[in-house]
Amino acid sequence: MISLRQHAISIAAIFLALAIGVVLGSSVLSDNLLSGLTDDKQDLQSQVHDLQSQANAQNLQLQAADGFDSAIAGRVVGGSLTDRTVVVFTTPSAAPESVDAAVGLVAAAGGKVTGQVGLTEAFVTAQGADQLRATVTNVVPAGVQLSTAAVDPGSMGGDLLGSVLMLDPQTAEPQSTPAERDLAMQTLRSGGFISYQDGTVAPGQLALVVTGTSDNGNKGPIVARFAAAMDSRGAGTVLAGDAGSAEGNGAVAVARSDAAISNHLSTVDNVERSAGRISTVLALREELEGRSGQLGVGPGAGALTVS
Repeated sequence: MISLRQHAISIAAIFLALAIGVVLGSSVLSDNLLSGLTDDKQDLQSQVHDLQSQANAQNLQLQAADGFDSAIAGRVVGGSLTDRTVVVFTTPSAAPESVDAAVGLVAAAGGKVTGQVGLTEAFVTAQGADQLRATVTNVVPAGVQLSTAAVDPGSMGGDLLGSVLMLDPQTAEPQSTPAERDLAMQTLRSGGFISYQDGTVAPGQLALVVTGTSDNGNKGPIVARFAAAMDSRGAGTVLAGDAGSAEGNGAVAVARSDAAISNHLSTVDNVERSAGRISTVLALREELEGRSGQLGVGPGAGALTVS
């Protein structure tokens, strides 16, 4: 007969054996698991290294291509804007280096920038819409009739500035007097809607609107409609933005999605690159000849550049 003591010893031995088995099994499993994880980590590190190498190689190729485009840009556009005049407008999101490079390329093409006007945050946001409408209505030149279709602030602002800063496409003559131009621009500047330096802005045949990517909310539509209104007042307008401007609610994306705008207004979606700046200048030339296009590499682009 098994005594209670012997029974207890047997149970203890069983549990001890189980414990030893668990420890030994865990040790083997742990070693295998750690070994597997180490192998996976090394594989992932190798993949990351390969992808980084590919990205670095692509960046070098892109920089080389951009450098080549920059080197030949002047020769490509040379003479395309000879004796033509351009007024440049910038939005708060426009990169200064893109603006400066585009202005320089206009000059290399033989054109003359007759002024540079900055649209402020108050202009491109809905918060100042009512005040902008009232300001525009109060300073319309006597001989100018604003479009009845221009009811949103972007269109109204573009229609007004177009009437004082764009030359008549038929006669190449100003559409308002210097006094009317000064009154309109000074009033808009006093209201905080535009910025410019006194004595540096004169009417031009063409308009270039340069924008960036941070056109969230209503900014993109306001800028797109502003550019479209400018286009209707002069010989042509090009809306040039960087890569993000052709996506979402960006100004270029809005312009391309509206046939009433894109049928007349040219857009470029890679103005941060030399290739995009070349396209911008060539698009200005195309506008003079009554042609428009959607150029670049982003959504809605019809071609990389002017053919």
